[in-house]
Amino acid sequence: MESKISQIEYYLPEKVVTNEDLVKQNPEWDFSLIESKTGILSRHIVDKDESASDLAVRAAKKLFQNNNIDKDSIDLLLFCTQSPDYLLPTTACIIQDRLKLSTKTAAFDFNLGCSGYKKILLLCAETYSKYISDKDRASRTVFGDAAAATIIEKSIDSKSIGPFILRTDGSGKEKIIFKESNNGFNIDNKIIDQKQRLYLDGAGVFMFTMQRVPECVKELLAKTKKTIDEVDFFIFHQASKVVLDNIIRILSLEESKVFRGYEKIGNTVSASIPIALKQAEEQKLIKKGDLIMLVGFGVGLSWGGCFVQL
Repeated sequence: MESKISQIEYYLPEKVVTNEDLVKQNPEWDFSLIESKTGILSRHIVDKDESASDLAVRAAKKLFQNNNIDKDSIDLLLFCTQSPDYLLPTTACIIQDRLKLSTKTAAFDFNLGCSGYKKILLLCAETYSKYISDKDRASRTVFGDAAAATIIEKSIDSKSIGPFILRTDGSGKEKIIFKESNNGFNIDNKIIDQKQRLYLDGAGVFMFTMQRVPECVKELLAKTKKTIDEVDFFIFHQASKVVLDNIIRILSLEESKVFRGYEKIGNTVSASIPIALKQAEEQKLIKKGDLIMLVGFGVGLSWGGCFVQL
C-alpha cells in the first residue's frame, strides 16, 4: 500500500533561552567558539511543569484545527519520545485520552516501526532539557524542546513516502545515554541529580555520523536506482551546524539543496525532521513534485533514511 505524509504541524514551548542567557549563568563559556560549531543562537525549553505529552497534545490540536481533521478518523496513534511522562503507563495512552480520540484507536510509544493502518497520527515530542545539567556545555547549548504532529495515510495520488533504510548498532549505546534504572538509581547504583543524567559523547557521535550518514544516503540511492543529482532536496536531522557542514562536504552536496533550521530552536531530537519538513514547505524551499530525502541519526546508535515525494 502506498502511503503519504498529508499534513504536519509543530509546537515550540513559549520559554526561549538565548546564548546571552546561558552566558549569564556560565560566564566562563566561550560562545564565539560554541556558536561557530553549533550554529545555534537560541532554543525553546519547557517549564518545570510541562511534559512531553503537553507538547504533543498542543501540536496535535494545532494539526486538527488547521487542517479540519476529524479526530474519529484516526486509527493509530504513534508517539516517538525519549523523554516520556512516566515509565508506566505508555504516554501514547495518556495522549489518546487528552485528545479525546476514539477508544478504537490503537496507541503506543515507539522507537522504530511501520504500520498498515488507514490513517496514522504520528507524534514526536522531546523534553531533553529536563535531563541536562545547567553546567553541561556540550548538551545545554545544543538541545531544544519541541513537538511535531504528522498525519500519514493511504496515498491515492502521486504523493508517497518510501522506501526506507533503517539501521542499528547497539554497540554504540553509551555514546548517548541516560544512565538510570527503574528504581531511581543509575547503573552504577548511585543516586544522581535529575539534570545530570544525560551523557553525550560528542566526538564519538560526530565520528559515527560522518561514517553512517553518507553510507545511508548512498545505500538509499542504490536501492532506488537514483543518482544524487535526481534528489531535489535533502532534510537531515538538525544536529548542529558543524554536523551538517561536514555531511555536505563529504557528499559534495549543493548548499541550496540542504535545509538548515537549527539556529533559533536547536536540536529538537525526534521532532527535528518533521519540523524541518514543515518549515521548508513554509519557506517555499520545496514544491509539489519534488523528491526529498530525509535522513535521521542518533541515539541507539541508529540511523535511517527515506524518500518523500510531494
